[in-house]
Amino acid sequence: MRVVRTPEGVIYDPTGKANGRGAYLHDRQSCWERALKGGLAQALKTDLTDDDKNHLIQIMNNLPDENNEN
Repeated sequence: MRVVRTPEGVIYDPTGKANGRGAYLHDRQSCWERALKGGLAQALKTDLTDDDKNHLIQIMNNLPDENNEN
């Protein structure tokens, strides 16, 4: 899953083709949790705003949690 830094903020890019500096994350909550602790901001070379974080957390909450899988 690709996340992109744009002039308007950080967005999820389902097409993988949006312009801007991007980073790829696995489609698991644990990966996104680790990324939001600082690695994603470093990869995108930006500071994540509260709006950016809230947007990404909403996406993350809809992803599979491998701890609840069989």
